[in-house]
Amino acid sequence: MPRTTQKIWTDSEKVLVIYFSRSGNTREIAHRIHQIVGGDIVEIEPADPYPEDYNAVVKQAKAELNSGYKPPLKSKIENIESCDVIFLGSPNWLQTIAPPVQSFLSQADLSGKTIAPFITHGGGGSGRSVADIAELCQESTILDALVVRGCKPGKNAIAEWLSKLFRRSHKL
Repeated sequence: MPRTTQKIWTDSEKVLVIYFSRSGNTREIAHRIHQIVGGDIVEIEPADPYPEDYNAVVKQAKAELNSGYKPPLKSKIENIESCDVIFLGSPNWLQTIAPPVQSFLSQADLSGKTIAPFITHGGGGSGRSVADIAELCQESTILDALVVRGCKPGKNAIAEWLSKLFRRSHKL
């Protein structure tokens, strides 16, 4: 089960926003979060890009998820051990995180890190995405997720989510 808490996030902590986005929705949210929190931002990219055709992507994703396949990644994250807070973004693909995000979480040692998930979806909510992140990151603290339909959260949804998760010495 995810461990949730309100955390004091200090300016001395190193922040990373990392995400996978096929259609651009998760990328849009990632960049909005990054504008507020700063730190580094990295896009998770599979070595072989997904097809442009939506139905082909669904078919491929279904096959990958059903078989447990974790695609090789093009992106490498340098010095992840120095990060304290990780904002992790994924679209909800078939009720879970996208296979490239599963690949990243399977390869990275995020022990002791605080992970703030953000999930985009087209109508299915977050599904079991947060539980699956917690399963892959058992030695991390998983905070409550921001769940956004498409890429258009309410006007202040991101800032409100951040203020629920973190108390800072200055205003978000």
